[in-house]
Amino acid sequence: MSKDVPYYAVIFTSTLTENDSGYTEMAERMENLAKKQPGFLGFESARSEVGITVSYWKTLKSIADWKAQTDHQFAQEKGIQDWYKWYKVRICKVERAYDFSREASLL
Repeated sequence: MSKDVPYYAVIFTSTLTENDSGYTEMAERMENLAKKQPGFLGFESARSEVGITVSYWKTLKSIADWKAQTDHQFAQEKGIQDWYKWYKVRICKVERAYDFSREASLL
């Protein structure tokens, strides 16, 4: 992922219904599709009681185009109908970013 700032983060938090059949496969499909979208920078996800997925984008237009992408719209509708009890989307501007890696610090 690019360290060039600023860029944008879409934070998607959710809880699933009992009927989550097919959810994992669709999530993987959407991740692979997002990676092909112009302006996509990266992806992080964790799931337990609450799922948290953060995707990173170059511009707000990139985010809007992803939201409007046909297969993604289908997945959104399926999520609302079948998979999600609740979800929230937050779009944030990243103005500073830094990280640590034990492996990199040993070099």
